[in-house]
Amino acid sequence: MSGTQSSRADGKPRTAFLSYARADQERASRLAEALKAAGLEVWWDALIEGGAAFAKSIEAALDNCDAVVVVWSKTSVASDWVLDEAARGRDLRKLVPVSLDGTLPPIGFRQYHSIDLSRWRGEPSDPAFDAILRGVAAAGQSGQPARDTSSSAPGRAMSRRGVLIAAAGASVAGVAGYFAWRQGLLGGRSRAAGNSVAVLPFANLSGDEGQAYFSDGLSEELRATLAQSDKLQVMAQASAETFRDSTADATSIAEQLGVAYLLDGSVRRSGDTVRVAADLIDGETGFSRWSKTFERSINDIFKVQTEIAGTVASELVARMTPGGQTDGDIALAATGGTRIVAAYDAYLRGRALYDLSADEASERAALVQFDAAIAADPSYAAAHAARARSLTAIANQYGSVSEVDGLYDAAIASAERAIAIAPDLADAHSTLGFTLFQGRLDARAARAPYERSRELGNGEATVMARYAQYSARCGRKREAAEAMQRSLLLDPLNPLIHRAAASIEFAARSYEASIAPARKALELNPRLSRAHAAIGDALSLLGRLDEARAAYEAEPVDDFRLSGLAILEQRLGDGDAARSTLAGLAAQHGDRVLYQQAQVLAQLGEIDESIARLQQALAAGDSGLIYLRNDPFLDPLRQDPRFLQLLNRIGFD
Repeated sequence: MSGTQSSRADGKPRTAFLSYARADQERASRLAEALKAAGLEVWWDALIEGGAAFAKSIEAALDNCDAVVVVWSKTSVASDWVLDEAARGRDLRKLVPVSLDGTLPPIGFRQYHSIDLSRWRGEPSDPAFDAILRGVAAAGQSGQPARDTSSSAPGRAMSRRGVLIAAAGASVAGVAGYFAWRQGLLGGRSRAAGNSVAVLPFANLSGDEGQAYFSDGLSEELRATLAQSDKLQVMAQASAETFRDSTADATSIAEQLGVAYLLDGSVRRSGDTVRVAADLIDGETGFSRWSKTFERSINDIFKVQTEIAGTVASELVARMTPGGQTDGDIALAATGGTRIVAAYDAYLRGRALYDLSADEASERAALVQFDAAIAADPSYAAAHAARARSLTAIANQYGSVSEVDGLYDAAIASAERAIAIAPDLADAHSTLGFTLFQGRLDARAARAPYERSRELGNGEATVMARYAQYSARCGRKREAAEAMQRSLLLDPLNPLIHRAAASIEFAARSYEASIAPARKALELNPRLSRAHAAIGDALSLLGRLDEARAAYEAEPVDDFRLSGLAILEQRLGDGDAARSTLAGLAAQHGDRVLYQQAQVLAQLGEIDESIARLQQALAAGDSGLIYLRNDPFLDPLRQDPRFLQLLNRIGFD
């Protein structure tokens, strides 16, 4: 070991704490002598493994050394003292693990590369011994343990967890970049907050795939319930869902999600009985902090939810609050729940269909289930809010011009009913704001419910993302950026959240900055709609027209693809091609795309025709008008009094 490696910056020799089992004393002694010969100071007890009389000196030595060299063997993996000393070394970020006989480290330590000494015969020139010296030097300099990055390294696996795709990992690493420049947050991802937790999808062990909705629903209800505590930071569903059926280890999952704890579990439903096993895992060590199995009648499932959520919340709050005091019982299901099993069952079935978002049939089937839930329990606020979202989705995507008004009216009534039942249900206020804005095109009326949703839903990623997009459309850039930053923190692996981040940058006319989150959304979900078009819009406005064409042509949604290509042709100087593409758009989609027609006409310089299409769009309730205030493709109209009148009609002050 060179002088530089064996000495610290102050010139003093590096110190190594050697942890071993008594049965391995002979080989541990040889290792200690070799380390000393290499210029290190070695703290080790050659006589006893430990004991109460030595606890203080052991703790002090662990704290003050530069590296903790843990000697794993068939004996030491079962030693409480070695496990404790290894845990201390890991927590202090100075663990250097070695294996005397090829034994794997115990659960909780396999994510760190273990140096194989099974063939070492004491030679100082042996590559394995040299690896130990380099590990000690690295631990002393950086305080970071050596992680195993080899493909052949054994991994500690949680059941049902698979390796996360590289794109998702890159997504989390890049989250701080989208809006960090506004708040001075650049410089890397910080350590996970001690109150942060991700509820992983509970495994369905019922032997019936048709029951998966129930286990998924239970984990989501727990997530929503935990999120009601203002002392917890709860990862959103979409990001946690990334790890369904994954075999990645707990520490890797926690690191990817940026949380301190994981709540994992399983559900076995048989007849009228449900068995729920829950496990709260420390994301840094991989060790279980609390686990429990509940077996109840199906009619007691709500009691199980409350028990699990309350226990987990108490455990987390106790770790971060002086005195370990919780903030009281957590309300059931985000204050919008039910205690009627038939209502809960129908609601979960409806939400599974709604989340599928496959086609009109699945959307309408979801609505049927939400109606069934409300029929079973008319006071089920979450079901009323879900019904409002379902109606809004049908109106937005599938409703004819003649039925859209009725669908939006029904959606608004359902959201208002949810709020009347549960005034503190953030999702209901957010849904009402969303429907008033997109359905009635009334930005002024939407302001109050959106603001209330922000106050109540700071821990809910979707609520914050909706608020961010509304704020962006209204020109409130700071509010939009702050809410979007919060949403990204809570749901870093959700492609919809990244697409929303792109739209907010675009609304702020930060075209270059809008491209990265849109591309990240596509990395997470290559089939995501409107993301390619968003990239095309930004590239077109940046003058990168060839790249813009490729992006538009990759867009799966006709109206966004064709309108983008028509505008692109005009920007390339081919007005005839632009008009031809516009004619194709109108022929295929008619009055459903009045707003997009207006965009193309504005770019063609046909101001009167463009204004006429926008007026028709307002009469038809075209939700595209929510982009009116800051759409750069409508810039040719901005000084026209008729355009200003349209802005005022929608409530853009």
